[in-house]
Amino acid sequence: MKEMIKTIDVCYEYKNISGHNPARAVNGISIDIKQGEFVVVLGRNGSGKSTLARLFNALLIPTEGTVLIDGLDTKNGEVIWDIRKNLGLVFQNPDNQLVSTTVEEDVAFGPENLGVPPKEIRQRVDESLKMVGMENYAQFPPHLLSGGQKQRIAIAGILAMEPKCIVLDEATSMLDPKGRKEVMDVLAKLNKEKGITVVLITHHMNEAVEADRVLVMENGQITLSGKPRAIFENVEALVRAGLDVPKVTALAYELKKKGYRINGLPVTLDEMVSILKELLNSSGIDKNSKLNYSANIVRNPDANKLNNRADNEDIIVIKDLNHVYMAETTLEKKALKNINLTIKRGEILGIIGHTGSGKSTLVQHFNGILKPTSGSITVDGLSAEKKDLKELRKKVGLVFQYPEQQLFEETVYKDIIFGLNKLGLTEEETKRRVFHAIDLLGISPDLLEKSPFELSGGQKRRVAIAGVLVMEPKVLVLDEPTAGLDPKGSNEVFNILSELNRNEGTTIVIISHNMDDIAAFCHRVAVMRDGELMMCDTVDKVFTKASELKSWGLDVPQIAELMGRMAQEGYPMPFEAMTVQDGVNALDSLIKSGGIGHA
Repeated sequence: MKEMIKTIDVCYEYKNISGHNPARAVNGISIDIKQGEFVVVLGRNGSGKSTLARLFNALLIPTEGTVLIDGLDTKNGEVIWDIRKNLGLVFQNPDNQLVSTTVEEDVAFGPENLGVPPKEIRQRVDESLKMVGMENYAQFPPHLLSGGQKQRIAIAGILAMEPKCIVLDEATSMLDPKGRKEVMDVLAKLNKEKGITVVLITHHMNEAVEADRVLVMENGQITLSGKPRAIFENVEALVRAGLDVPKVTALAYELKKKGYRINGLPVTLDEMVSILKELLNSSGIDKNSKLNYSANIVRNPDANKLNNRADNEDIIVIKDLNHVYMAETTLEKKALKNINLTIKRGEILGIIGHTGSGKSTLVQHFNGILKPTSGSITVDGLSAEKKDLKELRKKVGLVFQYPEQQLFEETVYKDIIFGLNKLGLTEEETKRRVFHAIDLLGISPDLLEKSPFELSGGQKRRVAIAGVLVMEPKVLVLDEPTAGLDPKGSNEVFNILSELNRNEGTTIVIISHNMDDIAAFCHRVAVMRDGELMMCDTVDKVFTKASELKSWGLDVPQIAELMGRMAQEGYPMPFEAMTVQDGVNALDSLIKSGGIGHA
């Protein structure tokens, strides 16, 4: 089979600001990717994945070695056009590749530059938008779309060029579960039916399961390569590399460590259902057993304490909130519709919803960035009115999607204190706040005098959050705080937020498409759909409504879905089990109890 991508001893060095001590981001990589192959690349932030993707597209030229794309050498400037025609690159941040004033013009931009006839361009634009579920937004300006919607448009723009190979650099990181599945289905279809080579860089382990091959990068090198099953059986090696495995794989691995006989490790939900049925049946647990054992679920010990406190007052009160974009124009959009919601002081609230459901619009009302079209919102007794706006913004810190884009100063220290400079604090108090924030976030004091633009992606994100934390807000709002972060980095951010909530009493509101994170760290979950608040309840109660969530384009944690599937098979499963540790505790307790009681 013909090679689509071939690299021979490829190295790439970034020069730092001083020009000395270059950092080698890619270090001696030799790989062959065949035409029609589906390859997934995994690795921590800073491992060199994005650099490798840019080397494929000739956006970067190797410092050493050779990159061949469909036989063409990227060092040959005369064939760059052909290379980029054959290999399309979708970036992690869609704003980096949206260029036009309407969605359809943006998708048409690539085919137009390739000289495709107008009639065929029209057909390609329509088909590409339909593939990513954005056919109803053809006339919209891209800047009015949500982050996830922009990502779909960026993908459609590459699809319209009909390249031989598509490389996606964390291109699904901003999409909701349904959107991710749709994009993965599109990629699978293009790969299988049209023979398009797909290289997917991702931190979503479930996306790697269906690949032909998985590559794992560490420190600019390929350290593991093989079929998904072979890669995910190296659980400890992946964890050491700061990565993860599918939750069902992790559950089977933990049960195996406890001594339960499990042959091989599953990588899909169906495989885990079969394994559990065999395990429970061999342990004497039949389908008539009653749920009469202690599941020992202690996922979030603070949640019950918070929800059972009668004196826990509301810190945010939202009444009949409506927001309309571009009112009384042809582009009028009702983004929020009669929202009524209260948020308790000291809780962690998760907000979930499909792309464009109104999540970001809602939280931007919390500190007065957006004003209600009608209705009201109060935060700690202050309304989002002009006279209260300055005080309100001291109380509510908002960390946007891609928080590293909030960085702009010449040193990390200056960036962190930018907001503090407007408060008239003493130098001593300013330093106290800075060092308290960086201690909470695990930022080394050695970084304070560095340029923020020299830092890794994960470090930049922490610095951006530190700039909000030093304001000591009572409410911290984070819009997709871990999008694009590797599993270890994501877990670190959530552990920091949990500690901040527990030790400082900060109320935290998190928007996320990662249901496993929401289940593990939040007290309650609010569900948005088409600008409406569909439900708001405890994690357990929301995620047991799997059929409703899926009908709204959402998902449930994989362990919760597993428990639901086993319950459908008739086994006594605790629906409140949401995390891997929940599942281990519940199944261990059930098996040791021998399935006490029969119907």
